[in-house]
Amino acid sequence: MVTDDRPRPMTVLREARAQLAELTGMTAESVSSFAQTEDGWSLEVEVLELERVPDTMSLMATYQVELDPEGQLTGYRRVRRYERGRADASRAGGR
Repeated sequence: MVTDDRPRPMTVLREARAQLAELTGMTAESVSSFAQTEDGWSLEVEVLELERVPDTMSLMATYQVELDPEGQLTGYRRVRRYERGRADASRAGGR
């Protein structure tokens, strides 16, 4: 019987959020995209960068996160920054 030692997708998602939060010191709020790649995993994580009042004025950011096949973070970069209450019309599906 062959066993698959790869981590389960939900485990990868949880660990990626925790690793990014630990490295940046910011709250990882959600994962907006997730894909398995030839080199491991690729995610986009929404992060609270600056909390403001009212909450709709808080600054959010999207981070591109790369993980190895075992789910260990190998790199990240901020790809977008926006106010929480704003829709992004330039992205697919935005209006």
